[in-house]
Amino acid sequence: MKNLLFLLVLLAPALFVFAQKPKTGGPAFDIADFDKKVKVAEWLVVYDNVAWKTSDLVMAGEKADIARLGREWFCFQDKKDLWHAVYGKLENNKFDQVFHYVVDTARKIARTTDKIDENFLLGHARALAAAQLKLKTTIPAGSPAHNSYIKQNADKTFTVWLLPAFQTNRMAVYGGEFIYTIDAAGEKITKDESYFQGSFRGFKTEPPREIWLNYREKEKPTLGSIFFVWYYKAYFTNIYIDNTKSTSTVMKNGSEYMWVHVEKDEKPAAKPN
Repeated sequence: MKNLLFLLVLLAPALFVFAQKPKTGGPAFDIADFDKKVKVAEWLVVYDNVAWKTSDLVMAGEKADIARLGREWFCFQDKKDLWHAVYGKLENNKFDQVFHYVVDTARKIARTTDKIDENFLLGHARALAAAQLKLKTTIPAGSPAHNSYIKQNADKTFTVWLLPAFQTNRMAVYGGEFIYTIDAAGEKITKDESYFQGSFRGFKTEPPREIWLNYREKEKPTLGSIFFVWYYKAYFTNIYIDNTKSTSTVMKNGSEYMWVHVEKDEKPAAKPN
Protein backbone atom coordinates (compact mmCIF):
# COMPACT_ATOMS: atom_id res chain seq x y z
CA MET A 1 0.00 0.00 0.00
CA LYS A 2 1.36 3.37 -1.01
CA ASN A 3 0.42 6.92 -0.04
CA LEU A 4 0.91 9.81 -2.42
CA LEU A 5 0.47 13.39 -1.23
CA PHE A 6 -0.19 15.93 -3.97
CA LEU A 7 0.26 19.57 -3.01
CA LEU A 8 -2.60 20.66 -5.21
CA VAL A 9 -5.48 23.08 -5.25
CA LEU A 10 -8.81 21.37 -5.80
CA LEU A 11 -11.22 23.42 -7.90
CA ALA A 12 -14.61 22.15 -9.05
CA PRO A 13 -14.29 18.61 -7.65
CA ALA A 14 -13.65 15.93 -10.26
CA LEU A 15 -13.19 18.59 -12.95
CA PHE A 16 -10.00 20.58 -12.55
CA VAL A 17 -6.84 20.19 -10.47
CA PHE A 18 -4.10 22.81 -10.50
CA ALA A 19 -0.61 22.65 -9.01
CA GLN A 20 0.07 24.64 -5.87
CA LYS A 21 3.36 26.21 -4.89
CA PRO A 22 5.22 24.10 -2.29
CA LYS A 23 4.68 25.20 1.29
CA THR A 24 7.78 26.27 3.18
CA GLY A 25 6.68 24.23 6.20
CA GLY A 26 5.96 21.10 4.19
CA PRO A 27 2.60 19.37 3.74
CA ALA A 28 0.12 19.69 6.59
CA PHE A 29 -1.51 16.31 5.94
CA ASP A 30 -0.83 13.90 8.81
CA ILE A 31 0.53 10.87 6.96
CA ALA A 32 1.55 9.06 10.17
CA ASP A 33 -1.98 9.27 11.58
CA PHE A 34 -3.45 8.16 8.25
CA ASP A 35 -1.12 5.17 7.87
CA LYS A 36 -1.97 4.02 11.39
CA LYS A 37 -5.69 4.09 10.58
CA VAL A 38 -5.15 2.36 7.23
CA LYS A 39 -3.52 -0.62 8.92
CA VAL A 40 -6.49 -0.99 11.25
CA ALA A 41 -8.99 -0.58 8.40
CA GLU A 42 -7.26 -3.23 6.29
CA TRP A 43 -7.31 -5.63 9.24
CA LEU A 44 -11.00 -4.95 9.80
CA VAL A 45 -11.79 -5.72 6.15
CA VAL A 46 -9.99 -9.07 6.43
CA TYR A 47 -11.91 -9.77 9.67
CA ASP A 48 -15.15 -8.91 7.88
CA ASN A 49 -14.33 -11.31 5.05
CA VAL A 50 -13.69 -14.17 7.50
CA ALA A 51 -16.94 -13.38 9.30
CA TRP A 52 -18.93 -13.21 6.07
CA LYS A 53 -17.64 -16.53 4.70
CA THR A 54 -17.99 -18.43 7.95
CA SER A 55 -21.46 -17.03 8.68
CA ASP A 56 -22.63 -18.51 5.37
CA LEU A 57 -21.39 -21.89 6.61
CA VAL A 58 -23.17 -21.38 9.92
CA MET A 59 -26.48 -20.69 8.22
CA ALA A 60 -26.10 -23.94 6.31
CA GLY A 61 -25.71 -25.85 9.59
CA GLU A 62 -28.19 -27.82 11.63
CA LYS A 63 -31.24 -25.82 12.72
CA ALA A 64 -30.87 -27.05 16.29
CA ASP A 65 -27.33 -25.63 16.42
CA ILE A 66 -28.37 -22.33 14.86
CA ALA A 67 -31.11 -21.99 17.48
CA ARG A 68 -28.44 -21.99 20.21
CA LEU A 69 -26.67 -18.91 18.83
CA GLY A 70 -26.64 -15.44 20.36
CA ARG A 71 -25.11 -12.14 19.21
CA GLU A 72 -21.74 -12.84 20.82
CA TRP A 73 -19.76 -14.31 17.93
CA PHE A 74 -16.35 -13.10 16.85
CA CYS A 75 -13.17 -13.74 14.88
CA PHE A 76 -9.56 -13.71 16.04
CA GLN A 77 -6.04 -14.56 14.92
CA ASP A 78 -3.99 -17.12 16.83
CA LYS A 79 -0.22 -17.02 17.51
CA LYS A 80 0.39 -18.44 14.03
CA ASP A 81 -1.77 -15.67 12.49
CA LEU A 82 -4.42 -18.19 11.45
CA TRP A 83 -7.93 -16.79 11.55
CA HIS A 84 -10.64 -18.38 13.70
CA ALA A 85 -14.36 -17.68 13.85
CA VAL A 86 -16.38 -18.66 16.92
CA TYR A 87 -20.17 -18.67 17.16
CA GLY A 88 -22.13 -19.26 20.32
CA LYS A 89 -24.03 -17.50 23.07
CA LEU A 90 -23.25 -15.72 26.32
CA GLU A 91 -25.73 -16.84 28.97
CA ASN A 92 -25.55 -17.09 32.77
CA ASN A 93 -21.93 -15.96 32.70
CA LYS A 94 -20.94 -18.84 30.44
CA PHE A 95 -20.21 -19.03 26.73
CA ASP A 96 -21.83 -21.86 24.83
CA GLN A 97 -19.47 -22.57 21.91
CA VAL A 98 -21.49 -23.95 19.00
CA PHE A 99 -19.43 -23.42 15.84
CA HIS A 100 -15.65 -23.03 15.53
CA TYR A 101 -14.03 -22.50 12.13
CA VAL A 102 -10.35 -22.18 11.19
CA VAL A 103 -9.00 -20.58 8.02
CA ASP A 104 -5.74 -22.22 6.94
CA THR A 105 -2.86 -20.64 5.01
CA ALA A 106 -4.50 -21.67 1.72
CA ARG A 107 -7.64 -19.77 2.82
CA LYS A 108 -9.60 -22.99 3.16
CA ILE A 109 -12.20 -22.96 5.92
CA ALA A 110 -12.80 -26.02 8.07
CA ARG A 111 -15.03 -26.60 11.07
CA THR A 112 -13.23 -27.96 14.10
CA THR A 113 -14.38 -29.44 17.38
CA ASP A 114 -11.43 -27.91 19.23
CA LYS A 115 -12.56 -26.06 22.33
CA ILE A 116 -11.22 -22.61 23.10
CA ASP A 117 -10.17 -21.43 26.55
CA GLU A 118 -13.29 -20.48 28.51
CA ASN A 119 -11.81 -17.27 29.94
CA PHE A 120 -10.78 -16.17 26.45
CA LEU A 121 -14.31 -16.74 25.17
CA LEU A 122 -15.97 -15.05 28.14
CA GLY A 123 -13.81 -11.94 27.92
CA HIS A 124 -14.56 -11.44 24.24
CA ALA A 125 -18.26 -12.19 24.63
CA ARG A 126 -18.66 -9.79 27.56
CA ALA A 127 -16.79 -7.03 25.77
CA LEU A 128 -19.01 -7.43 22.71
CA ALA A 129 -22.14 -7.37 24.84
CA ALA A 130 -20.97 -4.19 26.63
CA ALA A 131 -20.20 -2.44 23.33
CA GLN A 132 -23.48 -3.47 21.72
CA LEU A 133 -25.43 -2.21 24.74
CA LYS A 134 -23.60 1.13 24.56
CA LEU A 135 -24.35 1.42 20.84
CA LYS A 136 -28.03 0.74 21.42
CA THR A 137 -28.24 3.73 23.79
CA THR A 138 -26.22 5.97 21.44
CA ILE A 139 -27.91 5.78 18.04
CA PRO A 140 -31.58 6.40 17.18
CA ALA A 141 -34.04 3.53 17.00
CA GLY A 142 -34.34 2.18 13.48
CA SER A 143 -30.73 3.01 12.59
CA PRO A 144 -28.87 0.90 10.01
CA ALA A 145 -27.51 -2.46 11.13
CA HIS A 146 -23.94 -2.52 12.39
CA ASN A 147 -21.21 -5.14 12.30
CA SER A 148 -19.00 -5.74 15.33
CA TYR A 149 -15.26 -6.38 15.34
CA ILE A 150 -13.13 -7.15 18.38
CA LYS A 151 -9.46 -7.54 19.20
CA GLN A 152 -7.71 -8.28 22.48
CA ASN A 153 -4.85 -5.89 23.11
CA ALA A 154 -1.41 -6.67 24.53
CA ASP A 155 -2.53 -5.50 27.99
CA LYS A 156 -5.51 -7.91 27.85
CA THR A 157 -8.03 -5.11 27.35
CA PHE A 158 -10.32 -5.21 24.31
CA THR A 159 -11.01 -2.86 21.45
CA VAL A 160 -14.44 -3.16 19.86
CA TRP A 161 -15.37 -1.46 16.60
CA LEU A 162 -19.03 -1.13 15.57
CA LEU A 163 -19.37 0.03 11.96
CA PRO A 164 -22.39 0.26 9.64
CA ALA A 165 -22.88 -3.03 7.81
CA PHE A 166 -23.50 -3.46 4.09
CA GLN A 167 -27.28 -3.20 4.30
CA THR A 168 -29.59 -5.84 2.85
CA ASN A 169 -30.99 -3.25 0.40
CA ARG A 170 -27.46 -2.85 -1.09
CA MET A 171 -26.92 0.47 0.67
CA ALA A 172 -23.39 1.45 1.70
CA VAL A 173 -23.76 3.54 4.85
CA TYR A 174 -21.46 6.02 6.58
CA GLY A 175 -21.67 8.76 9.20
CA GLY A 176 -21.08 6.82 12.40
CA GLU A 177 -18.24 4.75 13.82
CA PHE A 178 -18.21 3.50 17.38
CA ILE A 179 -14.91 2.49 18.93
CA TYR A 180 -14.61 1.36 22.54
CA THR A 181 -11.75 0.18 24.72
CA ILE A 182 -13.06 -2.26 27.33
CA ASP A 183 -11.31 -3.55 30.44
CA ALA A 184 -9.73 -7.01 30.65
CA ALA A 185 -12.85 -8.43 32.30
CA GLY A 186 -14.88 -7.33 29.29
CA GLU A 187 -17.30 -5.38 31.44
CA LYS A 188 -16.39 -1.68 31.59
CA ILE A 189 -15.80 0.79 28.76
CA THR A 190 -12.65 2.71 29.69
CA LYS A 191 -12.26 4.76 26.50
CA ASP A 192 -14.72 5.96 23.87
CA GLU A 193 -13.30 7.12 20.52
CA SER A 194 -16.63 7.10 18.69
CA TYR A 195 -17.70 9.62 16.08
CA PHE A 196 -21.29 10.19 14.94
CA GLN A 197 -22.52 12.85 12.56
CA GLY A 198 -25.97 12.74 14.13
CA SER A 199 -27.50 10.84 11.24
CA PHE A 200 -26.42 8.17 8.81
CA ARG A 201 -25.98 8.67 5.08
CA GLY A 202 -25.56 6.18 2.30
CA PHE A 203 -25.32 5.28 -1.36
CA LYS A 204 -26.81 2.46 -3.38
CA THR A 205 -23.95 0.41 -4.79
CA GLU A 206 -25.53 0.30 -8.24
CA PRO A 207 -24.76 1.69 -10.72
CA PRO A 208 -20.96 2.08 -10.22
CA ARG A 209 -20.15 5.80 -10.01
CA GLU A 210 -18.08 8.43 -8.25
CA ILE A 211 -19.21 9.30 -4.73
CA TRP A 212 -18.09 11.81 -2.08
CA LEU A 213 -18.20 11.22 1.67
CA ASN A 214 -18.98 14.44 3.53
CA TYR A 215 -16.55 14.73 6.44
CA ARG A 216 -15.89 18.44 5.99
CA GLU A 217 -16.21 19.06 9.73
CA LYS A 218 -13.24 16.75 10.37
CA GLU A 219 -9.67 17.84 9.71
CA LYS A 220 -8.37 14.28 9.28
CA PRO A 221 -9.91 11.20 7.66
CA THR A 222 -11.60 9.07 10.30
CA LEU A 223 -11.04 5.35 10.67
CA GLY A 224 -14.63 4.72 9.56
CA SER A 225 -14.23 6.76 6.38
CA ILE A 226 -11.01 4.93 5.47
CA PHE A 227 -12.71 1.59 6.14
CA PHE A 228 -15.61 2.63 3.89
CA VAL A 229 -13.28 3.45 0.98
CA TRP A 230 -11.26 0.25 1.37
CA TYR A 231 -14.32 -1.99 1.79
CA TYR A 232 -16.37 -0.52 -1.09
CA LYS A 233 -13.56 0.37 -3.53
CA ALA A 234 -14.70 -2.32 -6.00
CA TYR A 235 -18.31 -1.11 -5.97
CA PHE A 236 -17.72 2.50 -7.04
CA THR A 237 -15.52 4.10 -9.70
CA ASN A 238 -14.07 6.55 -7.15
CA ILE A 239 -14.74 7.28 -3.48
CA TYR A 240 -13.51 10.60 -2.08
CA ILE A 241 -13.22 11.48 1.60
CA ASP A 242 -13.91 15.20 1.78
CA ASN A 243 -12.28 16.70 4.89
CA THR A 244 -11.80 20.27 6.06
CA LYS A 245 -8.42 20.83 4.45
CA SER A 246 -7.93 17.84 2.18
CA THR A 247 -9.52 15.08 0.14
CA SER A 248 -8.39 11.46 0.03
CA THR A 249 -9.15 8.62 -2.33
CA VAL A 250 -7.71 5.30 -3.43
CA MET A 251 -6.65 4.65 -7.00
CA LYS A 252 -5.77 1.40 -8.70
CA ASN A 253 -2.22 1.23 -10.00
CA GLY A 254 -1.87 -2.02 -11.92
CA SER A 255 -2.59 -4.81 -9.45
CA GLU A 256 -2.12 -2.53 -6.42
CA TYR A 257 -4.05 0.30 -4.86
CA MET A 258 -2.56 3.66 -3.97
CA TRP A 259 -3.95 6.34 -1.67
CA VAL A 260 -3.90 9.85 -3.04
CA HIS A 261 -4.34 12.92 -0.84
CA VAL A 262 -5.01 16.42 -2.13
CA GLU A 263 -4.63 19.47 0.07
CA LYS A 264 -7.21 22.17 -0.48
CA ASP A 265 -6.28 25.80 -1.15
CA GLU A 266 -6.70 27.70 2.12
CA LYS A 267 -6.67 31.09 0.40
CA PRO A 268 -10.04 32.87 0.18
CA ALA A 269 -11.52 33.12 -3.29
CA ALA A 270 -10.73 36.37 -5.12
CA LYS A 271 -13.58 38.86 -5.22
CA PRO A 272 -14.76 40.01 -8.66
CA ASN A 273 -14.10 43.63 -9.63
